[in-house]
Amino acid sequence: MSLRPENAQQARVLRLLRGNGPTSRAELGESLRLSRSKLALEIDRLTEQGFVESDGFAASRGGRRSSIVRLSRTTRFVGIDIGATSVDVAVTNGELDVLGHLSTEIAVYEGPTAVLGKALELVGKLRAEGVATDIHGAGIGIPGPVSFRDGVPVVPPIMPGWDQYPVREAMSQELGAPVLVDNDVNLMALGEHHAGVARSVDDFLLVKIGTGIGCGIVADGDVHRGVSGSAGDIGHIRIDDDGPPCTCGNIGCLEAYASGAALARDATAAARVGQSTYLAERLEETGTLSAADITAAVAAGDPTAVQMLRGSGHRVGQVLAGLVSFFNPGLVVIAGGVAGAGHSLLAEIRSVVYRRSLPLATGNLPIVLSELADAAGVVGGARLISDHVFSVSGGAEER
Repeated sequence: MSLRPENAQQARVLRLLRGNGPTSRAELGESLRLSRSKLALEIDRLTEQGFVESDGFAASRGGRRSSIVRLSRTTRFVGIDIGATSVDVAVTNGELDVLGHLSTEIAVYEGPTAVLGKALELVGKLRAEGVATDIHGAGIGIPGPVSFRDGVPVVPPIMPGWDQYPVREAMSQELGAPVLVDNDVNLMALGEHHAGVARSVDDFLLVKIGTGIGCGIVADGDVHRGVSGSAGDIGHIRIDDDGPPCTCGNIGCLEAYASGAALARDATAAARVGQSTYLAERLEETGTLSAADITAAVAAGDPTAVQMLRGSGHRVGQVLAGLVSFFNPGLVVIAGGVAGAGHSLLAEIRSVVYRRSLPLATGNLPIVLSELADAAGVVGGARLISDHVFSVSGGAEER
């Protein structure tokens, strides 16, 4: 499947089948408001191109049974989610059901050659398992600003050696398929919108609290990326003029207070001065502490860890309250590694947002944890590239 749909009607058919699964021709005609002859013409062309195939017959609705159409069973998309400390790779079918998912730890600061090589290694393993004989496209997320048009990172604060690296071009050549590159939080938002808690919401925010902090902004069903690809970079909103230094070079940023890296820094300091027995023992065992250690300490009831996590939630809530008043979303999704702490973090964020934002903006505003967790980014990557493949080349169907 190296082609693209020939017209908007074909693109609509493909996207409807992606969202609804196998569908009868009668139902497709009703949903798309196409005549039987016009629909038959478009489906015949899509079948010739390898996009769709027949899948038996639907139950009779009083007359001749309508045949069922589905996306080709051989369609495969790849989602690659590159985080600060790990890489996740998944293969999906045309309906974006995950068929295989692998992950490995690798630091993004090791550079694009090493990290992208590791991603390709995981793709190779999934291919060897028979999950993906052919690949029809890949969507890649990276933890920094991206020029979506050019497929390159743009001055990413925690990614030395990545600035302007041709990620899209390099990976497209390696995979032999079209590739799109976006910020990792944008992909997580797309994933939640397609198959997670935001399925029925077209205006929402997804806040990722991990090694860094970012926000995916979905408005009217589309990701808002901004002019230079840095929309949603809320981790670098300053909340204290006298705060600690941040990786971006400024001081007092939200990320310097509330990210997983900041929590690990504060936990290490607390362990060394004996404020937390649990964290001190963990530090002695491993030599380093991470946000996961704080999550475990919270689960064990460690008061110092609980206080740290609540402090993180309070800071995030401060910034989020302003965003809610400005954007007026229908939903806020909290995701990322630190969100693994669950309701202890969520309760503090909710408390601050509901208290500080105007009642008109928060009266019917759910603030919830991600449903997809680690799969959000890879599902979002598959969704991103499927939007591209299931669209008219250069046409308005692309998002």
